[in-house]
Amino acid sequence: MNEQNLFKRLLADDRGGQALLASLAVIAVALPILNLVVPASSALHVSTYTVALFGKYLSYALLALALDLVWGYCGILSLGHAAFFALGGYAIGMYLMRQIGDRGVYGNPNLPDFMVFLNWKELPWYWHGFEHFWFAALMVMLAPALLAYLFGWFAFRSRVTGVYLSIITQALTYALMLAFFRNEMGFGGNNGLTDFKDILGYSLQSNATRIGLFLASVLALALGYLAARYVVCSKLGRVVVAVRDAEDRARFIGYKTESYKLWIFVFSAVLAGIAGALYVPQVGIINPGEFSPLNSIELVIWVAVGGRGTLYGAIAGAILVNYAKTYFTGALPDVWLFALGALFVLVTLFLPRGIVGLLRRRRMGKTAPTNLVNSL
Repeated sequence: MNEQNLFKRLLADDRGGQALLASLAVIAVALPILNLVVPASSALHVSTYTVALFGKYLSYALLALALDLVWGYCGILSLGHAAFFALGGYAIGMYLMRQIGDRGVYGNPNLPDFMVFLNWKELPWYWHGFEHFWFAALMVMLAPALLAYLFGWFAFRSRVTGVYLSIITQALTYALMLAFFRNEMGFGGNNGLTDFKDILGYSLQSNATRIGLFLASVLALALGYLAARYVVCSKLGRVVVAVRDAEDRARFIGYKTESYKLWIFVFSAVLAGIAGALYVPQVGIINPGEFSPLNSIELVIWVAVGGRGTLYGAIAGAILVNYAKTYFTGALPDVWLFALGALFVLVTLFLPRGIVGLLRRRRMGKTAPTNLVNSL
């Protein structure tokens, strides 16, 4: 009975989630077939570039899901989630750099090329362990979680809220960006980490590996959605929503609101780190530009366009906006930034609940007369 109730809470009453998971299942089957089986001469063939592009979109969708948890359900407008995304990306990038070995430009199996170029004599202590995938995978989650915990513990304990918290999160990611730009940090400086060769012994240039990374992105997004849905449907999720709507009242009746906010913030950071780890091997580079506050602001736009507080709306918004970005930056590169700004203004003024909110209003408008007749 408990399993049936859990299923009902997670999916049976969630049409948007059902549509999302069904769509992910379809593309998980269709794209590999269209890429590997359908010949390149066919109009139905999907190129490896397109597969990697879809994988990037799905990584962004997982990042949007992470932000929607803290913004849509907890009321924390974070303008620094790009920091957690980039930390996860750097963690997997360090593993990929250690796999290059003596195939790099300078042929030193013990040091990445940029360290040889900068005349480093030995590997920094914090690079040790990244030759193992399991260690890098652990750091993908642990590094963002630790940063989120330390930041959240001080911020929430001090009861920093609203626009002040948003500004502090933005300052955090900006400070990290400046730090990672420095060559002395040992993360490649301005150029970052790139020229990756293998992952788990498989060439990153092969079609099969690209398909594998795409399928990993599909699986991570599906599991991330289910995990987030479980959280928001649990008692913890109900308390978090209460904190969002009336934090003082929740505190007065005995809830330690800072603990709930801290937990959801750390969980969101872990999801963002995983998104960054999926993103890097598919685009082939990670540099300090990923910490840019502009990236966090764009992330807010994705969630706002799709519909915050819905989970699947944030995912849809991330995919739609990034698809539009791909098109406009190719066809009309000078127009994209203006279009992005106009989109945010229009959504704020006319679609405060995003695309999902608009669809819900239209559906309620269509069903209202029927419901009225039934009530009579």
